[in-house]
Amino acid sequence: MFNSNAYNYINLLDKAADASWLRESTITNNIANVDTPGFKRKDVNFESVLKSELGNTKYISLDDKVNHADMDHLNPVTYTDASGYSYRLDGNNVDIDTEEAELASEQIRYSGLTSSISQEIARFKSVLK
Repeated sequence: MFNSNAYNYINLLDKAADASWLRESTITNNIANVDTPGFKRKDVNFESVLKSELGNTKYISLDDKVNHADMDHLNPVTYTDASGYSYRLDGNNVDIDTEEAELASEQIRYSGLTSSISQEIARFKSVLK
């Protein structure tokens, strides 16, 4: 991580990419355990942590929000979906179709985040030339 306000967007995108990677791994683990009796699906929550850190004030610009965000508090939260809803007799609540759709969605999100990081770095390189 860099310690300059110029890199705040890159740092924020980096945290989001890390959270997306963690979510992909978690979903992959859910898929791997689709036949494990009693297994409860897990998921990762980063969006609410990000919203909380950036705040909900609409009168502050995004630049100001990002510049004042504490990157140390932007950590994804992994939780177990232990709601009693299971359509299966073995107690497993992993729905393979839902997990595969979520995995595809997360892969697209991760690709977009890494592309955004690359574009931000390219902007810095163009300024330095």
